[in-house]
Amino acid sequence: MNDLIVVPQTTQWHKLKALVLDSVSSPITKRVYNLGLDEFFAWFGQEPRPGFTKATVCAWRVALEARELGAVSINVRMTAVRKLAVEAADNGLLAPELASGITRVKGVASKGIRLGNWLSVKQAQTLLNTPDASTTKGLRDRAILAVLLGCGLRRSECAALTFGHVQQRDGRWCIVDLRGKHGRVRTIPMPAWTKVAIDAWATAAGISAGPVFRPVNRGGQAQETALNEKVVWQLLQRYTAAAGVPGIAPHDLRRTCAKLCRAAGGELEQIQLLLGHASVQTTERYLGTKQDLVHAPNDGIKLRVTV
Repeated sequence: MNDLIVVPQTTQWHKLKALVLDSVSSPITKRVYNLGLDEFFAWFGQEPRPGFTKATVCAWRVALEARELGAVSINVRMTAVRKLAVEAADNGLLAPELASGITRVKGVASKGIRLGNWLSVKQAQTLLNTPDASTTKGLRDRAILAVLLGCGLRRSECAALTFGHVQQRDGRWCIVDLRGKHGRVRTIPMPAWTKVAIDAWATAAGISAGPVFRPVNRGGQAQETALNEKVVWQLLQRYTAAAGVPGIAPHDLRRTCAKLCRAAGGELEQIQLLLGHASVQTTERYLGTKQDLVHAPNDGIKLRVTV
């Protein structure tokens, strides 16, 4: 078979996609690859294509650039498609020379470093005050915002948070042994105001074990299952618009946490440990830095939660 001429809904595409997703261990990378490949399949099926060829993949890159996506967003999608070509060739669905041509399609060059968005202390406080704390759902949403702003969690980490993670270390509350990107495990000191927000939600919901953040039904009752990370994105869009800072994403709150820690005098190495940008063990070994859970950098974020 010289090339793969199928449409997105065929089982071949999705079997190959499953193989691509199985080749990566990070849940975050799996999610991004899954999204990118679904977008490629949808684009491929919009009109007749010459097949799964180098020319087709080059056209896909042009289509991504036309959407004005950032270099990182484009390149991760291109990486997923290259992996798709490799799996197709390995399974006899694509000639090796065609797969080789596809893997040689380059991504786009990064034009500088994207700084992204972040909030000032005043904007962060306004956002934190936006949920209606007189309702169970509002208390949950405020606690989610407090965790994102105060602990710098990714939205997937926030959704996966359990009460088992919330423990005391060195005389303070922390999120202990949280598994993040690339399977890295870290411990995150928790500001007092973040713990107040979590406790207020947990008390109202009547929960003390299992997932911290859960769906809330119309009667204000917390469900048993964990909250889907997509809900974290959706509720943030609603609250940021209401707070006058539309377009802020969950990762922007992670960035805000880092910025506010730094502005409050937090050491760069401690912020790196807080966010889990590298293995704690590796960071300690290379920098000789031990994570300080007593004088934590995020204690300097001057937000508050009113009970």
